[in-house]
Amino acid sequence: MTEQNRSKRIVVGVDGSDQSRAALRWAWQLAGPLGAEIDAVMTCDARPYAYGWPVAGDWDPLPEAEGVLTATIDEVFGDARPAGMRALVREGNPAKALLDTAQGASMLVLGSRGHGGFTGLLLGSVSAHCAAHAKCPVLVVHADPEP
Repeated sequence: MTEQNRSKRIVVGVDGSDQSRAALRWAWQLAGPLGAEIDAVMTCDARPYAYGWPVAGDWDPLPEAEGVLTATIDEVFGDARPAGMRALVREGNPAKALLDTAQGASMLVLGSRGHGGFTGLLLGSVSAHCAAHAKCPVLVVHADPEP
C-alpha cells in the first residue's frame, strides 16, 4: 500500500527535540478519534555538509537518523507503541520530505522548532514552510502543552 493510499494517517516530523516528542504525543491523542495510524518521519541529508563543504569520508547519516528516530519513539511510548505506527527516515530537505510524505495524509504534526531553531523563535523554518504549503491540515506544537 502506498503512502497516498493510507489516507487515515497522521505524519509527524521527528528530530529528537522536545517539540518533536510533544508532536508525537499530540499525534497519538488525535489518531484514536480520527481512526488514523501514525507515520513518524525523520529527515536527513545523505550528503552531509560542514560549513558549506561536503564532509569527507564514508560516514553514513542514515543509521544515525534511524537510531535517533527509534530512541525518540521509545522515549515517548516505551513498549506501548501505537498500533500501525511506522518509523520512516527520508533523505533530503526536511520541509520537502515532510510535505512529500504527508501527501494524502489526514494531518501533519510538527514541533514549533527543532534542533535547528534559535532560542526565542516562535516558529521554525521547516514548520513555517510546511504550514504554508501542506495539502492537509497542519498542527504545530510547542513543547510545553500536553495534549
